[in-house]
Amino acid sequence: MCEILTVDELAVMLKMSKRQIYSMTESRTRNGNMRDHPLPVLRINGNLRFSREAVTEWLQELEKVA
Repeated sequence: MCEILTVDELAVMLKMSKRQIYSMTESRTRNGNMRDHPLPVLRINGNLRFSREAVTEWLQELEKVA
């Protein structure tokens, strides 16, 4: 089973603020790379959670685009 991260944990992993993480989940299809490569997010019981494996794959895809 993959590791599930909270917003706090993902913010630390990505070296971003929690506000930036929340913003990225709200604007998944709003602009640029976020439209083509949205941050993978899970909603579990109303809470945002993130699969470490899915986020790692997402980062690798963003590296290819950059």
